Amino acid sequence: MRPPPFGPRLPRLGNLPGVGIRPSTWFRVGAVAVAVAGVVAVGGLIAYRVLAPAETVTVATTAYPAAPAARPGVIGSLPAAPLIVDGRLRIYAATRQVRADGPVDARTQRTPYWSYRRWPEELLGVVAAGTTVIGRWSDGDVVALDARTGKVIWRTAGKPPQKSGYEGGSTGAETVYEPDGLYTSGSIVLVRDAAQLRALDVATGREQWHRAMAQCRQGGFTTAGHHFVTTDACGGAAAVEFYDVATGQPRGRWAPPATGSTLKVEPLGCAPAHSGCTAMRTLDATGSRGWLMGETDGAGEVTLTAVPALDPPGALIAGEIGVSHVGGDVVGRSLRDGTEIWRWRGDGTSELLGTQSGSVHLLTENCDLVTLDPTSGREKSRFLLAYGREGVDWQPGLVRAGDGFVAVERLVKPENGDADEADEYFGALPVILART
Repeated sequence: MRPPPFGPRLPRLGNLPGVGIRPSTWFRVGAVAVAVAGVVAVGGLIAYRVLAPAETVTVATTAYPAAPAARPGVIGSLPAAPLIVDGRLRIYAATRQVRADGPVDARTQRTPYWSYRRWPEELLGVVAAGTTVIGRWSDGDVVALDARTGKVIWRTAGKPPQKSGYEGGSTGAETVYEPDGLYTSGSIVLVRDAAQLRALDVATGREQWHRAMAQCRQGGFTTAGHHFVTTDACGGAAAVEFYDVATGQPRGRWAPPATGSTLKVEPLGCAPAHSGCTAMRTLDATGSRGWLMGETDGAGEVTLTAVPALDPPGALIAGEIGVSHVGGDVVGRSLRDGTEIWRWRGDGTSELLGTQSGSVHLLTENCDLVTLDPTSGREKSRFLLAYGREGVDWQPGLVRAGDGFVAVERLVKPENGDADEADEYFGALPVILART
């Protein structure tokens, strides 16, 4: 015999021996029952609000942060990687949130100046164009926010990309520095969906054009000359393809001499999101070679010039100079003819972190952040890259140098080549921010 719902039926209190309940007591019991039912109902309502699709916009209610003073040194340690916007705000990414704080030189992460959250969608990437912050979400939506207020400016729907989950870890560094399928170029933001490339107007979100873009066209970046670049690996001889950002029309197909079926391309001299790049390095069967991307020629195709100063793996571009390691020294060479312009000897242990306008940044074995003038090799500043009593037994992860700042994601140094340990963050505040 099947038991009654919710277990065996219990006798009523009034039927138990020695138990009696007056009418007034029944009223109090009824009142308690109603109250409990009300709590359950409210609880059900709250659960619905949490689990149902939602968007939460918390706009700015305080004054716009002031621009920071230009004093070299460590600013502080942060739990998340900042994308600096307008020289006044720090933008952060989390699984389902974009948020901002300021001022930029605040030593700790502050209460959000504004925040934007969606549920259950996950954040895939964030870029900034001027004072417009643009986020791409797992359902394909692209949402633009005014960095000065946090208000939504526009939104547009799109197809969910192949990668449909947040991949920024606890720091969000990959999401704000190297978002997949999201690029900027002047007044255009490019979004690469599952099988197409779309161009959206930064101010309005209106689609300017779209074109098919198969997954076998690998990678992507934009150039300072406003072209989108991708690598055709769809079969046959691999090649680099260029597209006009303004129209979406092809602007040439190119491959280094003697390239086989395998070709890898590394963009150089870029802003965040692999955007506005000035050079690239190709790796194929013949080796590693650097190339400077110029203006278009009479036929509308992008011109490329071989630059031996960018050939070495790890070499960086700083204006008209290519910077790389030669032995234990750091050497600056002319992009035009490869002539050595300067040599910084240091202690032979330095690591190139990055470059920005007027600066080359190195990290020594002792964890000193050294900034050099790219035209002369002269030291502009040097200080220990640690905040307070922090240790220095770490290695750099993702790095962002720009706007006069350097942000470094710090990882634990692996012992005995432990690959799993190499992915661990250095402490609870793994990102260090410095002014140079």
